[in-house]
Amino acid sequence: MTSVTLLDRISWFLAELLGTGMLVFLGCSGCISGLGVIPTHLMICINFGLAVMLIVNVFGGISGSHLNPAVTVAAVLYKLVTPGNAAIYMAGQFIGAFMGFGLLKAVTPAHVFRPFNATGPGLCTTMPHPDVTSFQAVSVEFIITSILIIICCAVWDPRNAKFHDSVPLRFGLAITCLALSGGPFSGGSMNPARSLGPALWNGDFDSHWIYWVGPILAALVVTPFYQVVFRRDEPPAETPAKSSGEEIPLSHTNNV
Repeated sequence: MTSVTLLDRISWFLAELLGTGMLVFLGCSGCISGLGVIPTHLMICINFGLAVMLIVNVFGGISGSHLNPAVTVAAVLYKLVTPGNAAIYMAGQFIGAFMGFGLLKAVTPAHVFRPFNATGPGLCTTMPHPDVTSFQAVSVEFIITSILIIICCAVWDPRNAKFHDSVPLRFGLAITCLALSGGPFSGGSMNPARSLGPALWNGDFDSHWIYWVGPILAALVVTPFYQVVFRRDEPPAETPAKSSGEEIPLSHTNNV
């Protein structure tokens, strides 16, 4: 097993911090409607998907570009990342989301970022539609995050080791599809860190628990399911065995 150094851990932390910061900054900047552009739901989802594609291209070979605590939980269950290293990943993700949205707030005119006497949630805060119950919203978050986790597990599957050339594009399109589907119900977050950054800056925590319970539960349920039902390791003669534990695997993944 390749030894992991302090420099490796710092590199993973910074990759997740910068990657998640870029995700929140770029994704949420596409939600701004007071600077001459009125974004549609389609535009917002495509913007988030393109942001994911860009970030995976940059940091996928460093940390795997999880960008999402739910994906990191899945990686721990898949035995690709140790719990200790997962804590480093998550620290980077939460700090990055906070910094990314703070940077967006700093460069956005105040009257655009939060109009005077505005009511309702602030910019980029994920909230269920008023007609959607909490149970329905958390169910949608669970379902769309489950699909995301299945995609991650499939990419990590040793049988797909030869098909990683287009992973950034595939994940970007997957995020676009899932956000388009889940957005009208729950906001289509799939990512506690992405939801936490705007919530902290805007002070909007109504129904915030939905964006923790749905995604994390999906990772806890779907990852073992995939391992038991679908995963089949190829013989060592065909595919060199990848060590588990602290070594970051060649099969990387991401998320919103």
